[in-house]
This record gives sequence, structure tokens and C-alpha cells, in this order.
Amino acid sequence: MDESEFPWVDVLKVRGLPNHVIWARFSDGCEGTLDLSDYVQSGGPMVAPLKDQAFFERVFVEEGVPVWPNHVDMDSTNLYIQMRSAGTLKDRPVAAE
Repeated sequence: MDESEFPWVDVLKVRGLPNHVIWARFSDGCEGTLDLSDYVQSGGPMVAPLKDQAFFERVFVEEGVPVWPNHVDMDSTNLYIQMRSAGTLKDRPVAAE
């Protein structure tokens, strides 16, 4: 995908990793990680619970977007673009049959 293209993707799987890093697999088969520590540290009262690493790791997928138990969510397309810009978005390897 060209860097200027605006993807229309959903998150299929998500995991909260140590140090406030999020991993996601998208509907186009790409997957990647993004360091959200700055976002977590600078966020307001809704984001404050994410500072607790155990709470951060409770992220799940709801209707194609990452969501935490306190209803904080992330736009899947924005997450995809941020990962792409950070150079952490990779095509998912296809397993040999």
C-alpha cells in the first residue's frame, strides 16, 4: 500500500504488551506494534487507568477497534497509519501448507 493511501481496516486481534506497547492484526493481514507510553502518560482522566500495566493489557477488540474495559478506544485506521509511519507495520507472513 502506498504511504499516501488511506486504509479502511478493522482490528481483528489485539494484545497489550509490556511498557504500554499495543500489538494489532488488521483485516488486510498486516500486523504491528505501537508504543503508546507517551499517549498513556499525557492522557486525561479517561486514559489514566491505562497507566496500570495490568489494566492496559486487558485491551480487547469490539466492533473492529481496540477497547479497554473503561471504554477508551482507538480508531483502527489511525492506529494502522501510526504503525505504518513508525515503520512497525508488517505484512503478516503466510504459513506454508
